[in-house]
Amino acid sequence: MTRVADVMTRGVRALPPHESVLKAAQAMDELDVGAIPVCEGSALVGIVTDRDIVRRGVAQGCAAGDTALAAVMTRDAQWCFEDQPIDEVVHRMKTAQLRRMPVLDREQQLVGMLALGDIATKVNDAIAGDALERISEPSVPDRSSQSAAAGPAGGGTGANTPPRRR
Repeated sequence: MTRVADVMTRGVRALPPHESVLKAAQAMDELDVGAIPVCEGSALVGIVTDRDIVRRGVAQGCAAGDTALAAVMTRDAQWCFEDQPIDEVVHRMKTAQLRRMPVLDREQQLVGMLALGDIATKVNDAIAGDALERISEPSVPDRSSQSAAAGPAGGGTGANTPPRRR
């Protein structure tokens, strides 16, 4: 039986909650990742994703260099143990609609990250495809509370929308 430890990415970078959103974005760019675990000492206290930065930071007008990760991170991040069966964790990822999950050892120390990409390349494309399909539901964006910035790209009726050419 395949375990999380067999497919996860080890040696992940974590940042403390007092670090700036700018540092997290720079780390994501440097590492080519979409999420950084947030740790207080060695304890996982949350996770910050590129989406968290955009929705809870940039879209709210926060200054990236002056805003702490604690203000935008997802608290109570779901995580798994490195010795858990991969199919059990994939099921949790599908149910919670997560594309990545921090991995802890039994002493609750961060030891890696598990991402759909790890599953696709090291386990089975079909399992990853099924998980992605379930994680991506609903596949239609919620446009019920569009901002003024949405315009035609967000499905809005922007005043400057050019007429359609036929």
